[in-house]
Amino acid sequence: MSWIQEAELNPVERLCASILKVGPMPEHVAFIMDGNRRYAQKCRVERQQGHSQGFEKLAETLRWCLNLNIREVTVYAFSIENFKRSKEEVDGLMELARQKFTRLLEEQENLKKHGVCIRVLGNLTLLPVDIQELIAQAVLATQSYNKCFLNVCFAYTSRHEITSAVREMALGVEEGLLKPSDLSESLLSRCLYSSSSPDPDLLIRTSGEVRLSDFLLWQVRS
Repeated sequence: MSWIQEAELNPVERLCASILKVGPMPEHVAFIMDGNRRYAQKCRVERQQGHSQGFEKLAETLRWCLNLNIREVTVYAFSIENFKRSKEEVDGLMELARQKFTRLLEEQENLKKHGVCIRVLGNLTLLPVDIQELIAQAVLATQSYNKCFLNVCFAYTSRHEITSAVREMALGVEEGLLKPSDLSESLLSRCLYSSSSPDPDLLIRTSGEVRLSDFLLWQVRS
């Protein structure tokens, strides 16, 4: 399935979109993609099929965001903690990532049409080299687009993001580029993976669970 669906909204969807646009619209929406395994168990299908269905729902969601003129979307696709799952499931998720980032590279005209800039946030060194290369190609191919932004958090946890930011500031002090008095909340924010993005206006967890699961803890603290 395509990352950016071209299908027009049906009459009921257009009506809903029109109603939503009457009120204030968020500039940046973040999604914790969750519930795929429970969906698979409930429907008695393989976990991999549950994850694939989850991606299809993401594509539908991105279509809505484009139609509602939401400029930025951040999705929690894969946590560093997910590496603790069974080898079979992790390998399946890595294969799904290969397929989807390969598909993304095949959709250059569509991404250019909508001006979608792709960013991938996380500790990408934890990923297989071929997936790192696919991600790099996707990011470089869309880096000049600026109508809307899709941030994919992959091999990510907020604790790792914050730790990396603190380490970067400490290195700046150690090398004499910063003074201890320069350290501040504002500087830490500029050292985060998400430094190019405004904080999310809305955070949605798709499964209905009420947990942040180590996602954007600094950015959604208010």
